[in-house]
Amino acid sequence: MFIGHYALALAAKKIAPQVSLGVLFLACQLADIIWPNLVLLGIEALEIEPGITVMTPLNFVHYPYSHSLVALILWGAIFGAVYALLRRSGTKAAIIIAVLVLSHWVLDVLTHRPDMPITLIDSSLIGFGLWNFPVVAVPLELLLFGAGIWLYIRHTKPLNRQGSIGFWALILFLLVVYAASLLGPPPPSATAVAWSGQALWLVIAWGFWVDHHRVKRSGD
Repeated sequence: MFIGHYALALAAKKIAPQVSLGVLFLACQLADIIWPNLVLLGIEALEIEPGITVMTPLNFVHYPYSHSLVALILWGAIFGAVYALLRRSGTKAAIIIAVLVLSHWVLDVLTHRPDMPITLIDSSLIGFGLWNFPVVAVPLELLLFGAGIWLYIRHTKPLNRQGSIGFWALILFLLVVYAASLLGPPPPSATAVAWSGQALWLVIAWGFWVDHHRVKRSGD
């Protein structure tokens, strides 16, 4: 999934209004923030194999340190604990952040073919393969994204034009990137994919900026 991950981050603002959307974006995509760097370092491996699934040509050969169930439980616990320590936010925010980190594995299991590791040694791989059924996968992801947007705007309001126009520009950008990933040609190399993955930091920074210009709605 892509926008499906952001959907959960947007929705989480309802139960964690004190946590910036940028932090929630970072949590939901932490696996994909770590992964391209491990690919560039040669620790994890990716191949371009058109036809391996209907929706994506990416063959995730080896990525237990960024995408396994065990790894994301650990990464989530670390991220949540560090956030709670730095922000003095208490247990609730830490748990929500940790769950968001782990949610990446759950959503990827739904869409990936059986290449999602459970442990750090790739001994067990699972995946329900919705990427081979775009008639199901695409509407499901769009529905998730729509629900996340609705929850976010239901429980926050813009302080100014930046908080309104900036938010909808962010949503449009994510939809355009999603469409391009579905309709565009296969990437030229695994290295190109890994470098393009660094663009996720732009979305995270955008989330911080937008959230700075929005506030919790009164009565929530």
